[in-house]
Amino acid sequence: MNIWDIVLLQPMINILIALSHFLFNNLGIAIVLLTLIIRFILLPLTLKQLRSTKQMQDLQPKIAELQKKYAKDKQMLAQEQMKLMKESGVSAAGCAVPMLIQFPIWIALYQGIILALGAHPESLLNLSKYIYNWALPLAILPLNDAFLGLRLAAPNAIMAVLVGISMFAQQKMVTNTEGQDPRAAQQSQLMLWMMPIMFTFFSLSFPSGLSLYWLISNIFSVAAQYFVTGWGGLSLNKLFSGSKQPVKKG
Repeated sequence: MNIWDIVLLQPMINILIALSHFLFNNLGIAIVLLTLIIRFILLPLTLKQLRSTKQMQDLQPKIAELQKKYAKDKQMLAQEQMKLMKESGVSAAGCAVPMLIQFPIWIALYQGIILALGAHPESLLNLSKYIYNWALPLAILPLNDAFLGLRLAAPNAIMAVLVGISMFAQQKMVTNTEGQDPRAAQQSQLMLWMMPIMFTFFSLSFPSGLSLYWLISNIFSVAAQYFVTGWGGLSLNKLFSGSKQPVKKG
C-alpha cells in the first residue's frame, strides 16, 4: 500500500467499520458521528477561518478606497493591500486552510464508502487488504448501506438538493457586499451561487454517503458561523432588504 492508503484511506475504512459495529450496524449513523468528530477536531481552524473571513469583510470599505486611490498603479495597490491586512492581523491563508485540509478527508471518505459498501465487485475484493486485524472480527461485509430510506452507496437527488440548500445557507451567512466595489460584489454573488451548484452537481454523481457527510458538515458550519457572527446574511433584515443600505433618519 502507498502512503495515502496507510495514512488516510485505511484508517477511514476501519473507523467506519468499528463505528458501524457499535452503532447497531448502521453506516449512516457512523458517517454522521465521524463527521462530527472530524469537525470538532478541526473546530479551532474553522473558527480561525470564520474570524479571518469576517475581518476580511470588515476591511472591504478600506480596500475599496485603496482600489480607487491606486487604480492606475497595480503594484502599489498590492503593496498597500498587504500592508493593510498585516496591520489588521488578517491572513488570507487563514480563510482557505480548513477547506484545503478537508479535501483529502472527502476523498478518503469517498473511497472508504465505495470499498466498505462493496459498491463495485472489485471494491469488495480489494477490501480485505485494508482491514486491521482488530477490526476484522467486527466487520459484517459488505456494510449495510440502508439509512433513512437512502442507499448510501448510490447517489440520491433529495440528498443532493439538501446539500445545495445547506451550502447556500452557509455561503449566505458569510456573504456581505456592503462597502465592496461593484467588481468585488459581483464576485461575492458569484461565489454565493457557484459553491452550492457545484456541490449539488457533485452529490448527484457521488454516493449519498458522501452527501450525508457534506450535509452534516454544512449544518455544523452554519452553527459555528452563528456562534462567531450571528445569522449574518441569513438574518431576516438582510434577506428582505437584499443589498440595499439602511436609510438614515435625519
